[in-house]
Amino acid sequence: MSLPDDVAAYLDRHPNSSAVVADAIRARMARGEAVELTLRSVGYHLTDEGRTWARSVLRRPTEEQRAESQRYLEAIEAGQLPETR
Repeated sequence: MSLPDDVAAYLDRHPNSSAVVADAIRARMARGEAVELTLRSVGYHLTDEGRTWARSVLRRPTEEQRAESQRYLEAIEAGQLPETR
């Protein structure tokens, strides 16, 4: 596995890098499950074929879009209603 230099440096400094990696992967898995549950709760049922199709037609978010999403989630977690555009 290859990692960006800053991530590798962080893991080198951490006493239990395996735990850090496992925690990060579990958090990512939980986010995916939360998204799927949210979609199901409003009537969408995701299939493997649908995921494959979506990945083929949707572009990955830019770093700016990811940062904006992160700010939005942090505001929600802080109990603040984010501004909408």
